[in-house]
Amino acid sequence: MKKLALLFAIVLAPYFAMAQAKAPAFNWNETEHDFGKIKKGVPVTTTFSYANVGKAPLSVSDVKASCGCTVPEYTKDVVAPGKSGTVKATFNAANVGTFLKSITVTSNVEGGPVILTIKGEVIE
Repeated sequence: MKKLALLFAIVLAPYFAMAQAKAPAFNWNETEHDFGKIKKGVPVTTTFSYANVGKAPLSVSDVKASCGCTVPEYTKDVVAPGKSGTVKATFNAANVGTFLKSITVTSNVEGGPVILTIKGEVIE
């Protein structure tokens, strides 16, 4: 039985390696942005850029913010290998103090969703 399992592992390993090599892949310019000190009630925006460094088209299916104070926008077109896209996040603070918010990017990239974060301190 062990020999059979080893045989399957040897035979199937190249198949899985090639499947991963053909998959789309993110290369982000950054995954965390620090706004520093910002004024309460004054929206701030940052843009997270990415390149598809994989061998297959990359498709972002959904982008969700952790709260209603952050509004995401994103490239909805399929991103070909070697091309790039963006996720823009606009934050409008209603409360004074520090903040840490997340933006979840769901796509066809292996490894599950990517979490982008924004942080800073809101002042009067």
